[in-house]
Amino acid sequence: MIRFENVTKQYGKDIPAVEDISFNVAKGEFVSLVGHSGAGKSTLLKLLIVEDRPSSGEVFLDDVNVNKVSPAQLPKIRRKVGAIFQDFRLLPDRNAWENIAFALEVSGASSKDINSIVSQVLKLVGLEDKAKKFPKQLSGGEKQRVAIARALVHNPDVIVADEPTGNLDPVTSWDIIRLLARINELGGTSIILATHDREIVNALERRVITLDHGRLIRDEIKGRYVL
Repeated sequence: MIRFENVTKQYGKDIPAVEDISFNVAKGEFVSLVGHSGAGKSTLLKLLIVEDRPSSGEVFLDDVNVNKVSPAQLPKIRRKVGAIFQDFRLLPDRNAWENIAFALEVSGASSKDINSIVSQVLKLVGLEDKAKKFPKQLSGGEKQRVAIARALVHNPDVIVADEPTGNLDPVTSWDIIRLLARINELGGTSIILATHDREIVNALERRVITLDHGRLIRDEIKGRYVL
C-alpha cells in the first residue's frame, strides 16, 4: 500500500535528512518508526503526506507516485492519509466539534454528512461529552483525541502519528496508543507511529523500523527499540 523506494531528502549541502530509504507498509499494518531526535522520522512522514518532496527516489500510496501528483490532485491524496502531531494543531477559536467538522467542510461535505461523521468519530474517541469544549478547556490527552478524530473523518487508509505522546504523561500516552491500536484493529487502518518512547515500542511488539542518522538500519517484525 505504501512504498518508499530509494528515497533521499537533502536540505542544502548538509548531511541528508534521510538517505536511500526503502520499505513497504501493507494495508492494516501497525509500524513503529524509531530513532533518536534528528534520525529522519518526521522527514519520512512529511514526504508521505506531501508536505515535502524527496530530493531523489519515489514515494507511492496505493500505486500512485505522490511526488508527481498535481496541486489539484493533492487534496484527494491527502484524504487517504490522516495525520496527528505532538502539538495537536487544533484551531484555538473552534470547539472540538468544529475542529473536527472543519476537515470535512473544506472538502465540501454536506451538513448531513458532517453531523453524522463528527458524531461517529467523537464517539469512537470517547469525547461525546466534550464536543462543545474549546482546546484551552481540554487536557492534553483530550486534545490529542480530538486530533485523532479529525484524522479519521475521511476514513483514511493510513494514519501517520508524529510523536503523538510527546507532550503527554505516561498514563495518558498509553490511552492514546491503545486508541490507535483499536483503530488499527477495528477498521484495518494502517498506522505509522514515529516515536522515541522505548517502553511503548517494546510493549507493542509490532513491526519496528529503526533509523539512525537518516539511514534505515533495522526493519523487524515484532521488533524492539534497541538504540
